[in-house]
Amino acid sequence: MRSACAKTSRYLGLVLAMTLCLTTSAGSAQPESSPVTPDFSGSLVRQVNGQRHQAQIFSKGNRLRLEYKYAVRTDHGYAAIEIIRLDLGEAWYVLAQQKELLIMPLDADDVLPFQSELSGERERVLVGDATAAGRPTRLYEVQTEKDGRVERFYEWVDVETGIVLKLVSRDRDWTFEYQRIRFSPQPSFYFDEPPGYRKRSIGTTKKRQG
Repeated sequence: MRSACAKTSRYLGLVLAMTLCLTTSAGSAQPESSPVTPDFSGSLVRQVNGQRHQAQIFSKGNRLRLEYKYAVRTDHGYAAIEIIRLDLGEAWYVLAQQKELLIMPLDADDVLPFQSELSGERERVLVGDATAAGRPTRLYEVQTEKDGRVERFYEWVDVETGIVLKLVSRDRDWTFEYQRIRFSPQPSFYFDEPPGYRKRSIGTTKKRQG
């Protein structure tokens, strides 16, 4: 299986991790949030600086499983599957060739919230009704500021669940979207440690830009 470049090996799971977290927003322009994120599966695409990355996603509560179209490269081998455990604050990479489970801490600086508010959000304006992944959404224009850097986004929020289905930066080549999403129960074993794998814990990781 072909590898994505090393600098993209953590981007997708970290960006998606907060898909599972719920935040409460105030103000008339804020999208409505569902109190509980339902189980779902789907396909997602992220494009950064002309590079396109794809994965299948499975979500259950505070757990996430990503099956990459092309294996990602870690410092210890290639992984086609990544499991995000928000309850543990960890990302697990399944290294099939080595029969190892590479365990890394989640880096909060790399995680974007995908429920209601964006990190560093300063302003939100409702543009109107729209569609994303074949579902009714509300389209917002959102402005954020972090470390003195202002960035503007278009954000498509699912009307029924409050999940962000699409996010596009207006200031750089950066997009994220579900191309397909299906709400249905997901099996718990998708998010468990694979049997027979040796654990390798990495206390700190080199931050990689997506």
